[in-house]
Amino acid sequence: MTSQETFVPLERVTFETAAEHATRDVPVVDLGATAAGIRRQLATRRFRCASHVVVTRGRQFAGIIRVEDAMAAGETDTAVQLMDARAPVVSPGADQEVAAWRAAQRGESALAVVDAHGDFAGLIPPDRLLAVMLAEHEEDLSRLGGFMRSSASVRQSTEEPVRRRFRHRLPWLLVGLAGALLSADIVGAWQARLEGMVMIAFFIPAIVYLADAVGTQTETVVVRGLSVGARFRTMLPREVLTGVAIGLVLAAAAGPVILWRWGSAELALGVGLALFAACSTATLVALALPWALDRAGIDPAFGSGPLATVIQDLLSILIYFLIVDAILG
Repeated sequence: MTSQETFVPLERVTFETAAEHATRDVPVVDLGATAAGIRRQLATRRFRCASHVVVTRGRQFAGIIRVEDAMAAGETDTAVQLMDARAPVVSPGADQEVAAWRAAQRGESALAVVDAHGDFAGLIPPDRLLAVMLAEHEEDLSRLGGFMRSSASVRQSTEEPVRRRFRHRLPWLLVGLAGALLSADIVGAWQARLEGMVMIAFFIPAIVYLADAVGTQTETVVVRGLSVGARFRTMLPREVLTGVAIGLVLAAAAGPVILWRWGSAELALGVGLALFAACSTATLVALALPWALDRAGIDPAFGSGPLATVIQDLLSILIYFLIVDAILG
């Protein structure tokens, strides 16, 4: 167990379990110890933590006594009388956040670590509990930003030099450039259709933009959800249904306006169906890419945006031309 000599300073806290934060260098007495004896023990040596006195029955944990109670007690008062036998405890493998939460919930400034056999394994001192709470608070705040797993990662990404920023971002943008060139080929494949009805080209920017916008909204929600530990399977059906509903509304809104403004029922139907399909597809892409990158250990904030955009654009253009071509014959 961690001793006074090996106890890691607070500024280097990187532990995760309760046992790693605990120390055995604390006052320990048996059930029959008197307040006078406890005070003598406290006065004879320096402990790593003396905010609480641990009471044991042999090797087993029995309770704890707050030092202020020990100092104010009568000479003959015993540990059994002074101790809190219902003091909160955690197992050695408990997560540090769970340990800190349990101590705070019970109003304790220190927390005993007890193994599966009931034996006393150490005490998490107040300064450790405070450090854990601060570290977890910083991590939660950084996660709520929606991009990184920890505050250290956030600082690294915001303070990294220009060369590293360039190296992180350029590859994804080169993928986007390749997709843009490919989109020109897709449009070129329908050159004859465009020459026959140039009005078809009027709506390409609108369909691409709206699909990108829907995908970006979904992508933001998913990246933030993943960063705070939300379950992907919980987000999936809700976002899919939301994307489908948005596509339906946009299609219903665009169709009548196109029919009124340009007088083509076939074009109005084609644009409406393309909007519905493109927005629904964009939602699926925006869901799948952050999840895949996260599973691969790649920060979704760097890759999912550019990659999702180029995939959504290509799919939107392809869907639009396929639908219009089928309707117009």
